[in-house]
Amino acid sequence: MAIGAAIIAGSTALLGFGLDSGIEAIASIIVIWRFTGTRLHSATSELRAQKLVAASFYLLAPYIAVEAVRALAAGDRAETSIAGLALTAGTAIFEPVLGIAKRRIGARLGSAATAGEGTQNVLCAYLAIAVFTGLGANTLFGAWWLDGIVALGIAGWAVIEGRRAWTGYGCACASQPGQPC
Repeated sequence: MAIGAAIIAGSTALLGFGLDSGIEAIASIIVIWRFTGTRLHSATSELRAQKLVAASFYLLAPYIAVEAVRALAAGDRAETSIAGLALTAGTAIFEPVLGIAKRRIGARLGSAATAGEGTQNVLCAYLAIAVFTGLGANTLFGAWWLDGIVALGIAGWAVIEGRRAWTGYGCACASQPGQPC
């Protein structure tokens, strides 16, 4: 839905938000894979899942950065997107609850992959707030350039979080399977 709204409105930030939602879905599938079959108690599978979740962050950055620079340089102006505003507002409200729950489950299971995926949900809420602010400022004040600035922030955030997830930063379970995150 966000990707469709982004295409209609011409919003690079909203597109980044939509693509991030797809990446979150991929990360959820990775975590489900991690906890099925013989992988349930496998430290190797945990590390592989952690790396795959981290890689999912890297999928977003290059495309969004290039599109943001292109839009800013060309002076492309995003249109008002009521659907985008509604979607980002709803996400800002509901994603933190989901993310915190996944982080707690990750800690209980000793799974950096699960905790990292929960972090994606929490950060998605921050992303939603940034996109909502950019869309709102464009709609109310004609601040068209905020869309590109927010999109560049999304690309930078994706790289930073990808690095953190890759190393298991902030998660003791990344280096010591079975230990709480």
